[in-house]
Amino acid sequence: MLRSFRSPHHQYSLGSCTKPLQSFGIFCFQAMNNNHNFDAVDAGRDFDPSNPPPFKISEIRAAIPKHCWVKNPWRSLSYVFRDLVVIFALAAAAFYFNSWAVWPLYWAAEGTMFWAIFVLGHDCGHGSFSDSPLLNNVSGHLLHSSILVPYHGWRISHRTHHQNHGNVEKDESWVPLPENIYRNLDFSTRIMRYTVPLPMFAYPIYLWTRSPGKEGSHFNPYSDLFAPHERGAVLTSTICWTAMVLLLLYSCSVFGSVLVLKLYGVPYMIFIMWLDFVTYLHHHGYEQKLPWYRSKEWSYLRGGLTTVDRDYGWFNNIHHDIGTHVIHHLFPQIPHYHLVEATKAAKPVLGKYYREPKKSGPFPFHLFRNLVASIREDHYVSDIGDIVYYQTDTQLYKLSKSKLN
Repeated sequence: MLRSFRSPHHQYSLGSCTKPLQSFGIFCFQAMNNNHNFDAVDAGRDFDPSNPPPFKISEIRAAIPKHCWVKNPWRSLSYVFRDLVVIFALAAAAFYFNSWAVWPLYWAAEGTMFWAIFVLGHDCGHGSFSDSPLLNNVSGHLLHSSILVPYHGWRISHRTHHQNHGNVEKDESWVPLPENIYRNLDFSTRIMRYTVPLPMFAYPIYLWTRSPGKEGSHFNPYSDLFAPHERGAVLTSTICWTAMVLLLLYSCSVFGSVLVLKLYGVPYMIFIMWLDFVTYLHHHGYEQKLPWYRSKEWSYLRGGLTTVDRDYGWFNNIHHDIGTHVIHHLFPQIPHYHLVEATKAAKPVLGKYYREPKKSGPFPFHLFRNLVASIREDHYVSDIGDIVYYQTDTQLYKLSKSKLN
């Protein structure tokens, strides 16, 4: 096993050794590097988040009240109705006033509601919307197609993400690049991927091409993402997505491209920014660097425990408590409206493996610092080792730092 010690600019590795030897090595290393603060695994601390937890997933499950597992389709549909009423009301108001004093407010609000709709479609994909596969799939297609997301294509890849969270080799969402893949990226790709705010527009590109080192498309039924028996479902979702694109093009011919851009196009981009912002911070940007696993060191529980809960202030309720993410990752069957209660019940079992989110004001401005710091510093992981941490490309770090100064 290879454990990694990380400063903001360098990563250093020690082979498997005893705790006393680790502590002595760290003491000597710190004496030679007084200008660096360790924010990853520190063997001198009482708690190492990469250690296997002293509890089982069955113990967490047992601590969660039984009613938290119950899916109420009428309650789920009520959230859909609520969000759709708000979406159409906002669009009607913006169309009525048609003022540049109103449009920016509309774009921010409508884009946020598109994101809320995505979260409900995401629940359909997990089966936490209802116990009916038919209701889940019909609702998921309507919700996701309306915001240009291929429902089954994304649902299947997201299932892969949940089944392999925290696994460098098999994870699907915001997975770190091994150094050999990173070093083979051209410099312009590195700039696009690691310069704020460019990664916040990555989702549509990811749907078409996935991440570096992975092949396939969420729209292609024959992509490596899908098993042969899933091809029909993926084709159905691609057809629904295409129908939505054609509807938008028809709307442009009837109402004009500018109006469609203002009513739909700009909110869509705001939605994409929300999606990338939230999903990135579920797995990155915590104050203490968290481990990624390979091989036998990975387990479903250890991977799930590297997920981070976030507080989004006023937006928690609007986007259906998606920031309450640790328990969601471990038990995606739990409906979103039970996640807060389930998390409270599970925290005594999780202990230090649960990282309490920093309390937000009405707007989660504090999370921008986490986002910027992580994108500037977290570039790749070592090609070797079964427990690894993000390392920093010093050249890219200096470039991004100079642009911000």
